[in-house]
Amino acid sequence: MSFVPRTVPTAPPDGLRLSAVLIGIGRLVAFAAMYGTSLRVPMLAVVGVGLGFVLFQSAFGFAGSFRAVLERGDASGFKAQAVALAVASVIFFPLLAMGQIFGQNLGGFGAGIGVTFLIGALLFGVGMQIGGGCASGTLYVLGGGNLRLIMTLAFFIIGSAVGAATLHWWAGLPRFPAWTSQELLGWPAALVVHLGIFAAVWRFAPGQAPLLRPQEGVWLGPWSLITGAVGLALLNGATLVIAGRPWGETAGFALWGSKWALWVGFDVAAWPCWRGNPGPLSASRFFDITSVMDFGIILGAAAWAWVAAAFLGSWIGLSLRPLFRLA
Repeated sequence: MSFVPRTVPTAPPDGLRLSAVLIGIGRLVAFAAMYGTSLRVPMLAVVGVGLGFVLFQSAFGFAGSFRAVLERGDASGFKAQAVALAVASVIFFPLLAMGQIFGQNLGGFGAGIGVTFLIGALLFGVGMQIGGGCASGTLYVLGGGNLRLIMTLAFFIIGSAVGAATLHWWAGLPRFPAWTSQELLGWPAALVVHLGIFAAVWRFAPGQAPLLRPQEGVWLGPWSLITGAVGLALLNGATLVIAGRPWGETAGFALWGSKWALWVGFDVAAWPCWRGNPGPLSASRFFDITSVMDFGIILGAAAWAWVAAAFLGSWIGLSLRPLFRLA
């Protein structure tokens, strides 16, 4: 995802626009509190809004970084991703070693590399380039006004539902046992190794990743990729502390697609993904923390696009012009 320079307003948002933003965010938090199982759900709704805000302000994405390397030999996007991973590692490694904080158990995502991983990575990489964005990029660019990403989101949801229906087949393919560098080396040594890798990417990868963008402002932006990387890492850390696991988006897509399939008439409760836990299929989407955060990302990007007077698309019938070009 690449950023197209926009006109940066010289004044802060007016009271009317700010009131509309606060009302929209308040409604999301209220629904999350109403249907969620604890106060952690509305808290994560706020974190999701923050993620949408940071993604929009910095135009941070993943698909465009790969394309920039292949087409122009420019790895500046990889440098920003290395910064995000470095900051996240500093936060995550000691927290995961603790295993618990404020009464919340903490855990990461881990799976052995195998045939499923290789096929999935290939399909995801191709899909990102065809669809114009990764999961987070699709959500925030859609929220920012580029309605062309609706089709990308739709196929994200369809593909995730197919994955949920065929999970038993994918799980049966050969793979290596799962392990982490923290388990092998201990978290302090593993952190040093990871930071060394990210430092090497920063030092030797071609391209420039400036720390600040000219005219960068906290509220009106636009931000540099590095500012966005740090913001995303901090919010990912907040997600770990509140939810007990890292930030992710696609589990929400699998739930939405499964609900669609259930509505059409499929026996979704018999799918391997839901066989032991069919509750989310009949519960509100606001019961699911991943869905709440996904909604928050869309709302955060849409709200701040409006506040910053950069909303060139429209949800209410005005002429549509893309805010971002897909790259």
